[in-house]
Amino acid sequence: MGNMLVEALSTLTRTKCWVRKDILLLEFTVSNACIISGLGKQKDQWVLVDTGLENSGDFIRHVVEDELGLGKKPEAIILTHGHFDHVGSVFELATHWDVPVYIHPLELPYVTGKKDYPLADTEVDDGWIAKLSKSFPHTSIDLGDRVHPLPEDGTIPHLPEWRFILVPGHTEGQIALFRERDGVLIASDAFTTVKQESLMSVLSQHETVSGPPKYFTTNWEEAKKSIQKIIDLNPQLAIVSHGQPIEGEELRNRLQELMNHFDEVAKPHHKKTVE
Repeated sequence: MGNMLVEALSTLTRTKCWVRKDILLLEFTVSNACIISGLGKQKDQWVLVDTGLENSGDFIRHVVEDELGLGKKPEAIILTHGHFDHVGSVFELATHWDVPVYIHPLELPYVTGKKDYPLADTEVDDGWIAKLSKSFPHTSIDLGDRVHPLPEDGTIPHLPEWRFILVPGHTEGQIALFRERDGVLIASDAFTTVKQESLMSVLSQHETVSGPPKYFTTNWEEAKKSIQKIIDLNPQLAIVSHGQPIEGEELRNRLQELMNHFDEVAKPHHKKTVE
């Protein structure tokens, strides 16, 4: 039931927005994806970062046709981690376009059929989404030889201006993508700008900067360290997977506030990790 609700919510509002001239944000109510364009010598290459839920593929293809042109396919798909709301359409899209997929080596077992994520913890919060989260998919998918590990040096194939930052806690191999020249951060689930455990917050997209989604987060000490790692980058714009982008002084102030009060506002009170 919980997964059906999330998929239904993802069809309520599907929007696209250029947050920078070369970054297109794809919003599915419950989770976001990104297109990074303007790559290559001819500036006509692009990559997709995350793929939304299982029912997001058609929308993504239509957006590509509208914004980038018919017949355009990405150089690659980059996955920030392997949770169901980030990899839902990856097999469909990677097969349709016949392109490689990249993910951090620590996440490879979850997308090659070798390891499942823990079941969601419904006791972390009283919100409806948290209470339904145990029915969310947590078993691994198998992308076979289509998926490859990201390089150990932090570079990202086909994205020469970007590097990945390991921001564990929510999962052990979650990454954020960072472009130093303008301070753009694709933060994945390292933090959110909605209360992701609450149905009303997700529907309204009411801004409230918080930590990673509680029901799937496995290591809160690492999650807190990841917030500090992001603060140290001094990002100018953060694109999160849950909620609206946030930038400038507001971003820096809200991140520091989250760091200062992480244990009270982000971490569940009853236990530190999902078991």
